[in-house]
Amino acid sequence: ARVLLTLTLLLPALASAQSGWRDAADKPAPDTAEMKSRGGFSAMLIITADADWEAKWDTPPETAPRFSSASSVSNGGELHILTFLANPAIDSASKTDVTCDFKVVRPDGSSSIDQADLACFRTTLKGDPKNVYLSAASLKFIAEPSDLRGTWRVLVVVKDNLRHVELPLESSFRVE
Repeated sequence: ARVLLTLTLLLPALASAQSGWRDAADKPAPDTAEMKSRGGFSAMLIITADADWEAKWDTPPETAPRFSSASSVSNGGELHILTFLANPAIDSASKTDVTCDFKVVRPDGSSSIDQADLACFRTTLKGDPKNVYLSAASLKFIAEPSDLRGTWRVLVVVKDNLRHVELPLESSFRVE
């Protein structure tokens, strides 16, 4: 597998997480393995096969992007592993300090990638902290013929270092 760690643009979506994620009826959404909130900070992990995910994200703030989730990939296929966050703490200069640990685990338990303390959202925040932001780090997984078949696990810990909150997220996909 080729797992490429890339940096993306830090752009907000108009959607708001307020004090945690909300469902379509604006009710608080319960924590799941892929989506958590604690202490006012929220993070979400999405695995998508959408090749146009960047174009979907790079839309006017009034347009809420929609990503399809993916649970499997075949030879030559690509998956994009994206993390989103909302309501990061800001310091007196309006700077954020969010880092992420990324780990992709093969079906045999070995690590395909294991990176700690990546700068996921270190910026001077000009918008509302409660907007949803795309993390600066994302992963691109390309399935190759030599890849182990079976379930691959994706583990991401999103850390708001100013707030001292860590949100461990987990998802998986199958290589077929």
